[in-house]
Amino acid sequence: MTGHAGLAAWHAYMAGGGDPQALRDLLAEDAVFHSPVVHTPQEGRDKVFAYLHAASHVLGGDDFRYLREIVDGGQAVLEFQSNLDGIQINGVDIITWDEHGKIKDFKVMVRPLKAINKVWEKMAAMLAAQAG
Repeated sequence: MTGHAGLAAWHAYMAGGGDPQALRDLLAEDAVFHSPVVHTPQEGRDKVFAYLHAASHVLGGDDFRYLREIVDGGQAVLEFQSNLDGIQINGVDIITWDEHGKIKDFKVMVRPLKAINKVWEKMAAMLAAQAG
C-alpha cells in the first residue's frame, strides 16, 4: 500500500465519522504525533491514537473540510479549515506513511493563536474524558 492508498484511507476515516477501529488500523506500531500544543512528540500507536481520535472529534464535524493537499510519494500536506465555538481554525496536517501505507508520522500545525488556545482547551477535555 502506498502513501496515496494511505491518504485515501485517512479521508475515508475522516468522512466516516471517526470510527476508532478504523483509525487504529491506519497507524503504524511506532507512529509519532506532533501536536500544535504539546511540546514533546507523542510516540507509539496508543498515544498517537488517543490524540488523533480526540482531534477528529474536536475538529472534525460539519464545519471541517480539507481545502487542498500536496502529495509526494509517502508524504502529504493537507490544509484544513474548521470552526470551533465561533473561532475560525486554519491548519495543516503533515502526514508520512510507511511502506505498508500505515501512518508513521503525523504533525498538526494550527493558526491563529486564539484557535490554538481553543483547540488546546477542547483537546485537554477530550483526552481527560478518554483517560477517565
